Amino acid sequence: MSTRIYFEEYGSPQVLKVGIEELPEPGEGQVLVEFRAVSVNPMDWKLVAGHLKQWAPLDLPAVPGSEAAGVVAAVGPAFEGFAVGDEVIWNGFIGGYRTEAVVPADQLTPLPAGVDFEQAACIPVAGGTAYSALKQLAVGADDTVLIHAAAGGVGSAAVQIAQAFGARVIGTASEANQEYLRELGAEPVTYGPGLADRVRLLAEAGSVTAVLDAVGSDDSVAATAELLQGSNRAVTTVPGKRSSEAGLAAVRQLEGRIEEAATLAAEGQLTFTIAHRMPLIEAAEALEISRAGHGRGKIVLLP
Repeated sequence: MSTRIYFEEYGSPQVLKVGIEELPEPGEGQVLVEFRAVSVNPMDWKLVAGHLKQWAPLDLPAVPGSEAAGVVAAVGPAFEGFAVGDEVIWNGFIGGYRTEAVVPADQLTPLPAGVDFEQAACIPVAGGTAYSALKQLAVGADDTVLIHAAAGGVGSAAVQIAQAFGARVIGTASEANQEYLRELGAEPVTYGPGLADRVRLLAEAGSVTAVLDAVGSDDSVAATAELLQGSNRAVTTVPGKRSSEAGLAAVRQLEGRIEEAATLAAEGQLTFTIAHRMPLIEAAEALEISRAGHGRGKIVLLP
């Protein structure tokens, strides 16, 4: 029997319920995974609240959660690829708030040696998105990259990955997160009016050559357009009319991004700050923290 966290109606995190389910045996192309860590993302509470139903209608009841890490417990018939006992990273759209799950094998990535389950559970969304964005920008050793919301999940991953690619990194963040960015190796600047001027001053003789916008605010979009002056080397994780008009392309999720980000984690070039570790059955509280804006660091549920 498996424990799951589910919702039968849209609403606040408090609509989440704890239940028991009997899982089927994995079928062709499927794998049963025992989850050891499940990562919480803002998309989870937005999904529960119904904010995404226009684009992703669900058949309720549904189980939130899009990334986790664990151990293969069983595989489908005549399956080749994963074996019982393999440690894996899972990434899907929904269904992760469980102690175990039957998932398509193509949603799994091998977990490299040296990466623990908590770190691994944080890799797909933040790490995979950051890796995709920087590859889309073709970031390299000659670049100075500006990352908006650099202390957030995607932003902090991008800071580390950009440096692994050899780039110089300038990151926007609140005053409270300035020292954190310095610890990551980025040069911090504060949000607000005059952002572009502050970035220019910090860049000194150089100039910003690429931008990753992980916030999508009026200030970040305007500063990006001003700094790049028509260059198309800017991507955003918050696509929309405003970003599009300013020339910011949406991040395209690349094939192999999770494996590449996991490799960087195994090499010690990508780590995630875990702000909260909570039992799976406290998922509602975890979503409340996420919805309130828990600042830097990830929330991890432990089945």
